[in-house]
Amino acid sequence: QVQLVESGGGLVQPGGSLRLSCAASSSIFSINIRGWYRQAPGKERELVAGITRDGTTNYADSVKGRFTISRDNAKNTVDLQMNSLRPDDTAVYYCNAEATLGPRRYDRWGQGTQVTVSS
Repeated sequence: QVQLVESGGGLVQPGGSLRLSCAASSSIFSINIRGWYRQAPGKERELVAGITRDGTTNYADSVKGRFTISRDNAKNTVDLQMNSLRPDDTAVYYCNAEATLGPRRYDRWGQGTQVTVSS
């Protein structure tokens, strides 16, 4: 059993900020939260920002300079600080993680949190 709990979505005006948080827990799996994806209506799910265990980050070109991903390994959480939000950032945002148990590896997703940027 793996739980990925996302929080922090909502409605914000253009130029505003939101902070998303993803918290992982499992009684048997080791969980590595790898990043945030988003999916807008009628579009493919896309990577927004990724982060490795040692804190190396990568970002979609569309969010560079506006979004910052960070992690707290002690709490097993990954946050996404989103600034200067634009209407085209509107999407459902999903946390992605890898769950491992011995040699077995599984891809896991959170339930998604809606971000709407609108005036």
